[in-house]
Amino acid sequence: MTVFEVLAEPRRREILDLLCERERTVGEIVDRIPISQPAVSKHLRVLRDAHLVNARVDAQRRVYAVRAEPLAEVAAWLEPYRRLWADRLDALERHLEGGRKKR
Repeated sequence: MTVFEVLAEPRRREILDLLCERERTVGEIVDRIPISQPAVSKHLRVLRDAHLVNARVDAQRRVYAVRAEPLAEVAAWLEPYRRLWADRLDALERHLEGGRKKR
């Protein structure tokens, strides 16, 4: 499964959003996302297999954290779109500033 296929699932993106804030256990993720513990574990397994998260053992629980490196592929793919939006937003800003100057 590609990184894009993994990220296509909204619950996996929610889990990544939580893990971007800080490391979390499965229980902490379950407390924040209204799905079952087995479903969270399944999504974490997919994220782990895609190398998007790491798991470390802390006593009798696993603590999950985001791995930024694989997201570089996504960032590289998005770059042309960022430039497209930046250009459009710059044009909008120039248009709005021109309207203010005429007043």
